Amino acid sequence: MDRWMAFGSFIARHMIVIVPACLVCGICFPWLFQGFVPFVSPIFAFITFQGSLTNDFSNLKNTFTHPLPMFVAIGISQLAMPLLAWLVGSLFFSDPNVVCGIVLEYCVPIAVTSTMWVSIYAGDMALTLGILLISTCIAPFTIPATLQLLLGATVTVDARAMILQMLFMVAIPALLATWLNDRTKGAARTYLSPRLMPAARILTVLVITTNSTSLSTFFFNLTPELIGILFFIAAMAASGYLWGYLAAGALHVRRAQAVSIIFCSALRNIAAGAIIAQTYFPPITVFPVQTGTLFNQFFAALFGKLLGPHFEQMQVAEVREAAAQHEATRR
Repeated sequence: MDRWMAFGSFIARHMIVIVPACLVCGICFPWLFQGFVPFVSPIFAFITFQGSLTNDFSNLKNTFTHPLPMFVAIGISQLAMPLLAWLVGSLFFSDPNVVCGIVLEYCVPIAVTSTMWVSIYAGDMALTLGILLISTCIAPFTIPATLQLLLGATVTVDARAMILQMLFMVAIPALLATWLNDRTKGAARTYLSPRLMPAARILTVLVITTNSTSLSTFFFNLTPELIGILFFIAAMAASGYLWGYLAAGALHVRRAQAVSIIFCSALRNIAAGAIIAQTYFPPITVFPVQTGTLFNQFFAALFGKLLGPHFEQMQVAEVREAAAQHEATRR
């Protein structure tokens, strides 16, 4: 069992190497992994369940009774990033369909994969779930409104399908895991979550590889314009982590909340955007959206690695603060 759990920790520590390898495998050998596409939703449900075993209902209550961090992360992802994408995208690209794809990429809901990364870096799962669920529930209204206001484009989002998918992948497994942890008085957090963690990490690797298969056709038919879009989306994707980092610092939140705000500010539900792009717009609009698959996971691994020492410093400071408070109460 110790080796099994150590293997899960090994995967988490080396995601910066594993993620690029997954992307290369998915893009170069899509036929090997496309068969796993139907299993992505159940896998997400399992990953959410495992990550939520560290949660309890008191944390959920605290998240919704102190909602400022949640609203700030949603504001960055659903308001600031789409507006920035439109302003800067319009400066660099003259094709309105390209600009539309860029804006669409940044007005879709927060990615379910945020739960994976927040779990890896021991973030606040209650805050993450709150951000994710609210982001998804408002998306059927905010996506059409954003595209209409900024671009004059008219689309319709299947609210029922989006919410049902979120219930299956996030809400139900998260609530079940939270109930189980409360019911067992923390035993699920202590014993079950660490034992399921390696399986969740392995499945995370499989999901990243499977999702990247959608990029294969684009990457073997690159043009100078598409390469320019690639670099632009890379810069935008990286900026999401910067805004999340700055917001967490401005709010003076604790380490776990900072982790959640940073990842939730940057990660996007690419599948939702791709469906809308394919339904209403030409292929050039689909490319910026699908490109997000490449940078979503790569930058999550990169910034997780870069910010790891910062997270550790915050943890040490919080431990010292707690020790000082405990000592003060004893006196």
